[in-house]
Amino acid sequence: MTAKAFQDYYPDHLSYCYGCGRLNQEGLQIKSYWDGEESLCRVEPRPVHMAIPGFVYGGFIASVIDCHGTGTAAAAAYRAEGRDMDTDPPHRFLTAALHVDYLRPTPMGPLELRGRVKEVKGRKVVVEVSLLAAGDLCARGEVVAVEIPERYNLLAQSGRG
Repeated sequence: MTAKAFQDYYPDHLSYCYGCGRLNQEGLQIKSYWDGEESLCRVEPRPVHMAIPGFVYGGFIASVIDCHGTGTAAAAAYRAEGRDMDTDPPHRFLTAALHVDYLRPTPMGPLELRGRVKEVKGRKVVVEVSLLAAGDLCARGEVVAVEIPERYNLLAQSGRG
């Protein structure tokens, strides 16, 4: 794994997302990295993310699949261009579509997310994400991510977004 996570390269004005924003002190602040051809994220839900005793709330699962997917999309866009993530112009992606299949109840405890890039085409990247608990596949998702339009990037940068 690299020293810096994908999310560590997001510009400050685009780093407030509840799931992956490093500047959101109340958020999850997930971190994603390349692990060969897959992306990898390890996260542990807190008691507040419980659905019923011992099991993770489905919204938490959707959130981490979503944010790991958009982080992977950004990293994949740089890879497709043969650039490092600290080069300009920056890539930042938002979710156009999210589909999650809950395959079995997910126990509380450490979770691993693995992403595979299915498609990089223009401003769109499609990422498949598997969520595992203790090696067992508990959920699978697909994130269709689109690059943030420049006008939204400028609005966020000015504080009017």
